[in-house]
Amino acid sequence: DGELPAEAAAVLSQAKQWGYSDVQIARAWEWEPQQVRRCRERLGLRPAYKLVDTCAAEFEAVTPYYYSTYEVPAVRVEPGGRTRPCDPDDEIRITDRPKVVILGGGPNRIGQGIEFDYCCVHAVMAARALGYETVMVNSNPETVSTDYDTSDLLFFEPLTHEDVLNICERLNGRPFRPDRQVGGLVRGVIVQFGGQTPLNLAMGLKRAGVPILGTTPESIHLAEDREAFAEVLRELGLRQPANGIAFDVAGACRIAARIGYPVLVRPSYVLGGRAMEKCHLEADLLRYMDRALQATDRSAAVDEKHPILIDQFLSEAIEVDVDCVSDGRRSVVCGVMEHIEEAGIHSGDSACALPPYSLSPAIVDDIRRQTAQLAERLGVRGLMNVQYAVKDDVVYVLEVNPRASRTVPFVSKATGTPWAKIATEVMLGSSLDDALARRGLGEAPWPRYSSVKESVFPFSKFPGVDCVLGPEMRSTGEVMGIDATFPMAFAKAQMAAGGGLPTSGTVLLSVNDHDKPLIVPIGRAFAEMGFRIVSTRRTREALLAAGVPCEPVSKIQDPAGPYLIDMISRGQIDLLINTPIYWGSAAVESRIRSAAVMHRIPLITTITGARAAVMAIRSLQAGDWDVRSIQEYQADLRAGR
Repeated sequence: DGELPAEAAAVLSQAKQWGYSDVQIARAWEWEPQQVRRCRERLGLRPAYKLVDTCAAEFEAVTPYYYSTYEVPAVRVEPGGRTRPCDPDDEIRITDRPKVVILGGGPNRIGQGIEFDYCCVHAVMAARALGYETVMVNSNPETVSTDYDTSDLLFFEPLTHEDVLNICERLNGRPFRPDRQVGGLVRGVIVQFGGQTPLNLAMGLKRAGVPILGTTPESIHLAEDREAFAEVLRELGLRQPANGIAFDVAGACRIAARIGYPVLVRPSYVLGGRAMEKCHLEADLLRYMDRALQATDRSAAVDEKHPILIDQFLSEAIEVDVDCVSDGRRSVVCGVMEHIEEAGIHSGDSACALPPYSLSPAIVDDIRRQTAQLAERLGVRGLMNVQYAVKDDVVYVLEVNPRASRTVPFVSKATGTPWAKIATEVMLGSSLDDALARRGLGEAPWPRYSSVKESVFPFSKFPGVDCVLGPEMRSTGEVMGIDATFPMAFAKAQMAAGGGLPTSGTVLLSVNDHDKPLIVPIGRAFAEMGFRIVSTRRTREALLAAGVPCEPVSKIQDPAGPYLIDMISRGQIDLLINTPIYWGSAAVESRIRSAAVMHRIPLITTITGARAAVMAIRSLQAGDWDVRSIQEYQADLRAGR
């Protein structure tokens, strides 16, 4: 932190001109990033903000799109080795209006996509309506939040501590003073709406003096720190699946043996459930540990900062997603969503229904109570998402995210209520009562129709990839179906996702040993609906023993029955239900599932999904359904119909 020699100052200046970040320079010099930043500030090395030329140089660009650059030279070395900063030619236009900075989600990727962009856009709308100048920071030009008419100021900048802090400091007006606390014109930064990426910046920005709007970084950390959160649950008397934190292979084996197999394991600091797996045996766990270190988002060995997280797997449990908004004193549950796939399938891949289609009112009330307890204890101000599992009428807390979740757009459309706008108003100082009253509400409206969110997968673009659902998220989009009943809403969601369910024809059933007793009522239902049933050998034995008629089919080319893949390629199968015994691109079953995807045959890989499909097909066969716009459904909701 002493005086930097002239030669080093010139190197630092050149490095910034070439686009090196403070973190990269710190790593090369074996410094801390904060040291590099302090050094830059003393030298007067600061970025200039330029307008993106949206008029191809034919006219002066006025659209407030900005990007940062370091002028050439940013620091001039004078005779005698003295350094003098050059004044940047800055094009930014700053008004005296109070500003709210909203951090986007960055590049769209699995686990963090346009659902968060929806929340950012609604946050801009709400802040503008309250008289604030809105500042959007996002590096992704392919989103609505970066449209020319969405925000007042738009910065195409990476979502890093350095870049966000540079923007906040610059927006507080000139002259630039390194010792000036960020506050001034910037009323605060919203980190809740961009997914995990901006959430990770909250604590560092607060330490630098940037006001964080809504839930405090300390509360965010309390929810994300595994041991601290477990203590919160014990304090509230809430249940959690048995779990543990491992720092080495031996520790992982001890924890798994104590919890009991199967277990869910994942590295820390990952997004979208990446590299999460279900391990049935110790051999599975040992294989997993060999690969897990490569998946962490923070490249490091397993140590005290980067552990492996191990959780008890609740077999045949129902998973539930809950979105909630709180003002620190009162909380309202926006929606309780029941997953159609059982716990163990990533929440981003599972279809879900709002309101719940099988949970009892008592269970739903218990979930609401627990959600309110968590919001109050964590001091949530804004949105919060909680994931629960229900097994044998017992509710377990799986995870709490003190931010917007990817289900917020779905819940908002299903209830006709702009929850992201309400949360923004709460973060900017409104009470929850006032924010709801502006929309004629006192409580969250309970949907009068059934809405189903279904995931869209990219499997058809990747021939040979196994399409079994699991704890690692794989979907790249989602659709929504609405109707008076759950079965028809589910059927509409399947149509929207591109995999409409057949109302007649041939259904193939092939399930693992655990699911053989469970497939019998499903097979019987298909027979009653007039479907021809074909099945692989051992599944067929279970069906025949229960009196369900079915014909043989073979996984391999065998005289015992027609070759399954031949039937798929010839269009002789209309629906395939297969719960995996083996998975991975080398497995025989994988080739069957891939063939179904490539020939656009509806494929279901879970028993719960098959049960929902049976209900939906019955409803389709009845033929009593129509198509209405979402605005018509919402008008009925507002009218109390």
